[in-house]
Amino acid sequence: MKRLTKKQMIIFAIGQLGWSMLSGLITAWFVTFYLPTAKDLKDGATQFITPGLVVFGFLTILGIITAISRIFDAVTDPLIANLSDKSTNKRGRRIPFMQKAAIPLSVITVLLFCAPVDKISSINVVWILVFILLFYLFMTMYCTPYNALISEFGKTQDDRMFISTAISLTFFAGTLVAYTPFLFAGMLRGAVGFNWSYRICFIVIAVFACIAMLIPTFLLNEKEFVDTKPSNTNAFKSLAATFKNRDFRVFAGSDIMYWIGLTLFQTGLPFFVKVSMNLDESYTMIFMGGMTVLSAVFYPFVSGLVKKFGKKSLTITGFLGLSLAYLITAMIRYISLPGVIYGVLICVVAAFPMALLGIIPQSIVADISEADGIETGENREGMFFAARTFAMKWGQSIAMLVFTSLAIIGTKQDKTSNEITASKLGLTFVAFVAVAFCVLGAIILALYNEKKIMNTIDKSKTDSE
Repeated sequence: MKRLTKKQMIIFAIGQLGWSMLSGLITAWFVTFYLPTAKDLKDGATQFITPGLVVFGFLTILGIITAISRIFDAVTDPLIANLSDKSTNKRGRRIPFMQKAAIPLSVITVLLFCAPVDKISSINVVWILVFILLFYLFMTMYCTPYNALISEFGKTQDDRMFISTAISLTFFAGTLVAYTPFLFAGMLRGAVGFNWSYRICFIVIAVFACIAMLIPTFLLNEKEFVDTKPSNTNAFKSLAATFKNRDFRVFAGSDIMYWIGLTLFQTGLPFFVKVSMNLDESYTMIFMGGMTVLSAVFYPFVSGLVKKFGKKSLTITGFLGLSLAYLITAMIRYISLPGVIYGVLICVVAAFPMALLGIIPQSIVADISEADGIETGENREGMFFAARTFAMKWGQSIAMLVFTSLAIIGTKQDKTSNEITASKLGLTFVAFVAVAFCVLGAIILALYNEKKIMNTIDKSKTDSE
């Protein structure tokens, strides 16, 4: 079978640019749009659903919707992965799923922000629930087959590292694009009003995202590069078989710790900026953008470092480096320095670990998947990456619960308000807990048997020559 050229790998990475824009819109704007602050309401925002902790006295309606969507998402991940692994489509097991998902996913993302009643209404609640479920369904339909192709397109370790580097860069680029309505919505507000100033931005982003997602499905012929035997195992047996792999269980446990620590920091960043550093919230975008750009500077060096030190040791280094950045964040309460200095210091310290953790874990999953396929004779790449996504979502969900519980320590939360009342003490707890999760992730990953996995892959390649 053919190997992808570097140009074709870049074409493949453009697909991730597309879906990361849409994923970024949900991450950045879902809560912000439907739980407007008092300032937003003064600027013309609409309250579409009942605000505050109105469910059992400690949950928001949006929180319940999010919880339901996560459960639904957890169920659809292995189902879509299994359908893809079992596919006998003449165009391949992955590309047809991606092509069918791209347009519906883009349209649904926009419709999610178009609740039909311009006031608090139960109709809006149903609308939001239906479209967030559809969003996750079609996101899974695109992303799970897409991620499986990392292993199938990556014929060599160099190919895998190049693909992982490219998709990591496009992921960060897409996520940054999703934050651009912060800059452009204000320019439109006078002409179209608060809600449509954002919706227009979302529409433009969704159009570009759709084009990006479709590009690899039209320009890459999966069958030229992949010749694998479809799996015949049903979805939940396949998922169980995936988690029977001891090294994957170790990796997944470590990965959950990573996503908890990372999400705690990303969720808390606006609060660290406004509350801990006493800076304007616009610095959030400056620090996030600066850290992303600086992290990208390190990307070209990661592949060479992997050859010298191995993936496991570098990933552990990433965990420990990220924990150091979080430790510096915790010190804001104890060591008096200007907020800008803390912000710059955190960005500089976190950049290299973010580069390592942005690239290497995807490649580790591909290695485990390939070694498992060699040992079992079943090609379940889709299920391995679906299981990794499952771990990511669990980590993110746990982090959101932990953050909202810790950030309000030392304050009295207004149950009728949309806004989290974070305190400096609560945010210090958040930073220390993030440190603990990152260190725990490094400890768990130390149990991963990288030597065994790589020996299995190398032996198979030697035997086939």
